Amino acid sequence: MYFAGVYYLTFSEGTRSGELIKFSKKGVFFKTYEGEISQGISGAQIFQFSVEDGEKQVVQKLEEFQGKYVKLTYKERYATFPWLGDTKYFISKVERESSPHFNKE
Repeated sequence: MYFAGVYYLTFSEGTRSGELIKFSKKGVFFKTYEGEISQGISGAQIFQFSVEDGEKQVVQKLEEFQGKYVKLTYKERYATFPWLGDTKYFISKVERESSPHFNKE
């Protein structure tokens, strides 16, 4: 019951936008996809997220959009397991956006 609750129940859902500054597959025993977006010009506000292994299209887009301004759709879980990811924020959709800071995108 606990495992099902942690996996299926979400605490919140939403979107975040920022520059994709990091995306990698990491781990010793469990390889998970982890990333970060910077939500400010100075990089003072960093949003860390995970991507489930089955989300191949999301992984592909994140690898393609490295260094670009993106909008992430996520769900926040109450907790996580080591084989799912390091954070409680799991990305389900990625879109490229124009940066509000620079007109060149």
